[in-house]
Amino acid sequence: MNQAFKIFILLGCALLTLGSCKKKEERSSTTGWVYNDQKWGGFTKSSALDQATGPNLVLVEGGTFTMGATQEDVTYEWNSVPRRITVNSFYMDETEVSNIDYREYVYWTKRVFGEHYPQVWRNSLPDTMCWREELAYNEPYVETYFRFPSYDEYPVVGVSWIQANEYCKWRSDRVNEMMLIEKGILNPNPEQKDSDNFNTQAYLYGQYEGSVKKNLKDVATGGERKVTYEDGILLPAYRLPTEAEWEYAALALQGNMLSAKDEIVTDRRILPWNGDSPRYQKRNKYMGKMMANFKIAGGDYMGVSGNLNDRSSVPANVRSYFPNDFGLYNMAGNVSEWVADVYRPTNSITLRDVDNQDLNPFRGNEFKQMVLGSDEKPVEKDSLGRLKYMLMVDSTIANRENFKKADVRNYLDGDEAFNGVYEYGVSSLITNKSRVIKGGSWADRLFWLSPGARRFKDEDKSDRTIGFRCAMTRMGSPEGNGAASGNQFGKQKKVKRKY
Repeated sequence: MNQAFKIFILLGCALLTLGSCKKKEERSSTTGWVYNDQKWGGFTKSSALDQATGPNLVLVEGGTFTMGATQEDVTYEWNSVPRRITVNSFYMDETEVSNIDYREYVYWTKRVFGEHYPQVWRNSLPDTMCWREELAYNEPYVETYFRFPSYDEYPVVGVSWIQANEYCKWRSDRVNEMMLIEKGILNPNPEQKDSDNFNTQAYLYGQYEGSVKKNLKDVATGGERKVTYEDGILLPAYRLPTEAEWEYAALALQGNMLSAKDEIVTDRRILPWNGDSPRYQKRNKYMGKMMANFKIAGGDYMGVSGNLNDRSSVPANVRSYFPNDFGLYNMAGNVSEWVADVYRPTNSITLRDVDNQDLNPFRGNEFKQMVLGSDEKPVEKDSLGRLKYMLMVDSTIANRENFKKADVRNYLDGDEAFNGVYEYGVSSLITNKSRVIKGGSWADRLFWLSPGARRFKDEDKSDRTIGFRCAMTRMGSPEGNGAASGNQFGKQKKVKRKY
């Protein structure tokens, strides 16, 4: 067979292949109308079925567990009564947010807002003076801990709950902007200033144009259109985890399953690892090594020279020690962490499950709605480039059955249905600004390393022992990308009767 004939055959095969690979029409199973076809109205159905995993995130497969303290509170408050709850699958940062991560945020804030809104940049700065103490020489930490390269991979501290939330909002927008850049929709635009910066909501509602490279094809008109949530490109917002999510992730009880085919957990954990010892117990080269960074005894933060026990006197590198069974680092010790919840001592009235309060429990909801103009479109974004939101008006939701008020931070715990009284400064230090902190820190004793332990601090305060990590809601199958939701059974085999 000569060379020319071979080429002829190959070209023929290629043409046949192209002819046979005509795009198959996808039709609605309920109407029969064709998706993604201008001739059929142009209704668009995305081919992206799975949620992309954002940077530094780890999937935490949800489930049912017993939330609350496993041992009596040393303060004798017993404010974390055990109860059985379920959390949906979610994503969580592999590590605490580090100094280099937070400096990127501070740099961006100064670059974008520093000229005309310098207070926005100043508000983003951590309180480095959190290291000062009357009877300690900590001035080097004041000057260097946040800025010196040796501490780049150490957890950021001196950040309030409010600042942590602002970081989450910023990170959401930067990641979604990068998703659009990587899809070839937007060009990188480092010249953003003031209100002309990428904000996910502003983009979705047509109040951010940016440097467009190529928009998506609009099947309905034949022209171009911007990305929508229905395209499956943009990610949900980064946020602080709820207390339930954080505790569930810290326990990582999947490592204590009897087998993968049942729901039996062999042992409930007191700490994020098995046993009540802070040291590694298995007989190998790691036996006796510390499992977390904490204060072992009075004055003992790191052990004896030449044989340091946890090898860190203050916070350690964010990837220190063994990760837990979800692959998360430092879910005990190193720094305590902010979570989203408003703090309340747990009481019986809030533990009921008759209203499905045992699914994704959370205290802190403030139901908001977008501010709309007379044309029912969002009003002009604010000077920082964000769309405007306000609390829902109670009178407009009074007839609803699932919720009656917009601000429910105090729901069934301080209102008329509750007999207790929270009188700040008189009988209590608890307010609607009191936020839960979880996990022990480098300066705490072993007790506070238990995932069920909980404390609180005002949302506008910070500390050298408190950091944070971000979370993200999981969309779709709780088992991860490519997994089907619910039990999927094949066709039952016909069994021949023997009678």
